[in-house]
Amino acid sequence: MKKEKEWIKVTPEEKDLIESIRNYNKSFPDGYPELLWFVQQLFDNMLRQPYF
Repeated sequence: MKKEKEWIKVTPEEKDLIESIRNYNKSFPDGYPELLWFVQQLFDNMLRQPYF
């Protein structure tokens, strides 16, 4: 069954996050721990969190 594609506009930061996740998934299971750390940092920086 063919999936329908959906197109959305993304910011440059969102594009970097998506590409980094894809690169990490390609590298798994041999993986690069630094890449996982990088993906987590990108995600954390994109969240709007109140400062305490």
